[in-house]
Amino acid sequence: MKKRSFTTTISVDQTPSEAFAAVNNVRGWWSGEIEGATDKLGAEFTYRYKDAHRSTQKVMELIPGKKVAWHVSDSHLSFVKDESEWTGTDIVFDISTKDGKTEIRFTHSGLAPEIECYGSCSNAWGILINGNLRKLITTGKSQPDVFA
Repeated sequence: MKKRSFTTTISVDQTPSEAFAAVNNVRGWWSGEIEGATDKLGAEFTYRYKDAHRSTQKVMELIPGKKVAWHVSDSHLSFVKDESEWTGTDIVFDISTKDGKTEIRFTHSGLAPEIECYGSCSNAWGILINGNLRKLITTGKSQPDVFA
């Protein structure tokens, strides 16, 4: 049986290189506090949002203009029964050119409808990818904290 995951795709007029740079500028499109490098292969960064979410991501793949992949090595989600639901999941950005536009396909592998966090987490990813990341790519400007 294939592992199900949350996926969403956006298309922009900017180049794959510009999209790649924006994805790696995590502080420019994620709400909350980020500690550590987000743009170096093998680096780890920790994300915190109030008391609701803490996770540590390791940068597993960086292929300029094509792909960014993080592995969630630790997580704590205070709003679900299994607070470590994200631990062991992967967050992947596949960047390609389609019909003259740059397409960014976001996948949170392991964030499946069967887990408790799926509803609220997929909604948050939708806001971050379709809103904040798209705006950062298209305008070059960092986005405010949309969850405040």
